[in-house]
Amino acid sequence: MIGIVALAILNSCYNRPNNITDDPTARESVYDSILAKKLGADEYGMRQYIMAFLKKGPNRNQDSATAVKLQRAHLDNITRMAKEGTLILAGPFLDSGDIRGIYIFDVRTVEEAHALTATDPAIQAGRLKMELHPWYGSAALMQIPEISRSIAKKEI
Repeated sequence: MIGIVALAILNSCYNRPNNITDDPTARESVYDSILAKKLGADEYGMRQYIMAFLKKGPNRNQDSATAVKLQRAHLDNITRMAKEGTLILAGPFLDSGDIRGIYIFDVRTVEEAHALTATDPAIQAGRLKMELHPWYGSAALMQIPEISRSIAKKEI
């Protein structure tokens, strides 16, 4: 039995495809045209998104109970957009600067992203404001929602 296992290990070492090595930086990628099409990738593996910077808004003087309610509604809105497939990535910055977080939207125009951000209760209340920019990034970002669902124990 040990001989069979040893032979199998030895065989796997000598019959590797040419593009597989023990050095992960030396591996060549294999183009997957089906995945590229599914993700909307161009020939560079990239695509357009709309990036949003969530900034401190002009009205941040709500009492603590109202601020907590606005934050919960803000998170619920994020969840809704993610489930609809228009929001690919969202997250807060961990410092106390004027930029509070980012969104990356899977929409074609700044106007579409503006319409989505206008649904945010924190923006409606003036606690946050949004700065939107067309952005060119990896089409692999389109896989973040699926991966995120499989590694999160809890929803926000």
